[in-house]
Amino acid sequence: MTPLTQRRLANFRANRRGWISMWIFAALFFVSLFAEFIANDRPLVAHVDGKWFVPVLADYAESDVIPDGLPTEVDWHAREFREDVAKAGGWMVWPLIPFAYNTVVRDLGQPAPSPPSARNWLGTDDQARDVLARVIYGFRISVLFGFTLTIVSSVIGIAAGAVQGYYGGLTDLLFQRFIEIWRGMPELYLLIILASIITPSFWILLGFLLLFSWMGLTGVVRAEFLRGRNFDYVRAAMALGVSDSRIMLRHILPNAMVATLTFLPFILSGSVVILTSLDFLGFGLPPGSASLGELVNQGKNNLQAPWLALTGFLVLGLMLSLLTFVGEAVRDAFDPRKLPGGGR
Repeated sequence: MTPLTQRRLANFRANRRGWISMWIFAALFFVSLFAEFIANDRPLVAHVDGKWFVPVLADYAESDVIPDGLPTEVDWHAREFREDVAKAGGWMVWPLIPFAYNTVVRDLGQPAPSPPSARNWLGTDDQARDVLARVIYGFRISVLFGFTLTIVSSVIGIAAGAVQGYYGGLTDLLFQRFIEIWRGMPELYLLIILASIITPSFWILLGFLLLFSWMGLTGVVRAEFLRGRNFDYVRAAMALGVSDSRIMLRHILPNAMVATLTFLPFILSGSVVILTSLDFLGFGLPPGSASLGELVNQGKNNLQAPWLALTGFLVLGLMLSLLTFVGEAVRDAFDPRKLPGGGR
């Protein structure tokens, strides 16, 4: 590890708020990756009539579990089926939350949305689905969407900015005019037109937003390459006949990445906000998907159920605050004026 890297790590750790936020966010994201084992309407494991079943990983028919069962998929929450399992001396181990994001909770005892209870810790929404289960699944899909969009758009944006800044001249001029025109496209209107033709999915939304989000880092990288191509060591490499791609990747890009990396946590939070906003407006993921934006929209439509709006607000606020604090720590880590330990 180089002394420069050690200094940056020391500065990152010196920002206690960002350091702790990174570990909290990493822990929450890691837990959400195993959402099927935490919130599911299927048991983790079942033992019936001397046979073992892992419903959380595989589909079973009733006839596979009990001899007199139907050749249809098992409804593990059905009262009759659970009574038959008990008669056969079987048992089941349920997840911590025995509901998936799309499970309709039965026997609520009152109209949905129902308030928080010992059975549904954060209550249910207006379609009688467990809110906590939808939060766990929605958190995971929001972060995965944000990570994917941030990484792919950053790669494209960095490559475009590098070509602009390194070659300059007519290439830079034409590229800048194209970006100005492309940036002026009405993104929301185009998405409304797209949603009226096809049903948006995770990958369709990702591809559509990628058409416009790659321009976020282009200006920063372009400026760094315009500055870096005039350095003496870069001119010396050109004079020695080093290829353009090698000069861009080995000599200029590392310097440009210093400014670029400080923007990535903020771009990630922006990507999460975009997906949440589209789900709130009804142009995001397909209906029924686990979505934080839909939860906020349900809170708006059900003011008599304040737990819906409060849950959506707190989850989004916590997620974006953690990402912002991490971004501030990354900015401090790459600040050349910072001394090791956070001083100046």
